[in-house]
Amino acid sequence: MEQQLTANQQKLFALVKNKYFRAKVTGLVLIFLMVFTALVSVNLGRADISLTDVVSIVAGKIAGNSQYYSHISDAWVAIVWDVRLPRILAAIVVGCGLAVSGAIFQAILMNPLADSYTMGVSTGAAFGASIAIYSNIFAVASSNLPVTIFAFGGAMMALGIVLSISRVGGYVTTANLVIAGIIVSCVLSAAISLIKSISGEQVAAIVSWLIGSLSARSWEHVLFSFPIVIICCALCFYFAEDLNIVSLGDREARALGVDSSKLRNIFLVCGAFITAVCVSISGIIGFIGLIVPHMLRMIVGSDNKILIPLCGLMGGLLLLSADTFARSLMNVEVPVGVLTTLLGGPFFFYIFRLRNKTIQ
Repeated sequence: MEQQLTANQQKLFALVKNKYFRAKVTGLVLIFLMVFTALVSVNLGRADISLTDVVSIVAGKIAGNSQYYSHISDAWVAIVWDVRLPRILAAIVVGCGLAVSGAIFQAILMNPLADSYTMGVSTGAAFGASIAIYSNIFAVASSNLPVTIFAFGGAMMALGIVLSISRVGGYVTTANLVIAGIIVSCVLSAAISLIKSISGEQVAAIVSWLIGSLSARSWEHVLFSFPIVIICCALCFYFAEDLNIVSLGDREARALGVDSSKLRNIFLVCGAFITAVCVSISGIIGFIGLIVPHMLRMIVGSDNKILIPLCGLMGGLLLLSADTFARSLMNVEVPVGVLTTLLGGPFFFYIFRLRNKTIQ
């Protein structure tokens, strides 16, 4: 009996060790691919700028010494530092945030199809942005409402409404959250359609934001999104082991002495904050938060302590790759939100079929 127990313990230890080994290898590969893709992306574009010039510009800007890039034209310096680099960093931050929030919502709601759209947060951000764009079009010339701030406010408003609707008897259940999220999303989607219908010929400005794009992103967007996304992701990583318990269900969590209601609220707020920031600067970008957690679970399992940081890396890599392809390899720039949906839908269908075959 003791020998059998020892053998089982050795198998369990080998399994755990193998899981962490796969996670480390996956993380290193993702970091390498992200750095490589960023270097390729900053060097791609209609302006033919060499990698050496790019390194000189970035090093000079960081060091605050213009002598590094004094031999490079001002136009190229502006293209690299003010156009390409902020867009690359914004893609990494948004992809990281959407993927992490997708993993969090799937674990909390115990639903593999859950993401920020399920909770109505993305729709709330789209509603706030639509109001700002509509007001800027038809209000007085001196009015210039910030779309990013309105989108962030709309997302947080949607979360507050969802939590208030789903709270029954002082408790919030996963089933009520899903139902409340669907209700709020439907109502806000109808409100967005109303705004678009009364916008007349100016509706293109709203539609172009709603389909999701990273063009014309500046350092202001990066500095606004980066601290919030990193802090919220770090907080979720800190409580990741508790998230593993909460994802088992309220009854199991209470049996293990975990306050599932309190932790669920923490994760909901963090996930909503991340989604609100990401959607407010990029518009609606679909399938990143849905696909990435599924892809990584097939490699490293469902341990959120491993899944959350890897989701951040893979999400940033996927969105950066999609945005680079959309802006560089076609004659006309395709909004990255359209591209991720076109590619993500069939790929998610493939993962779904593969998972069903594995279960059978």
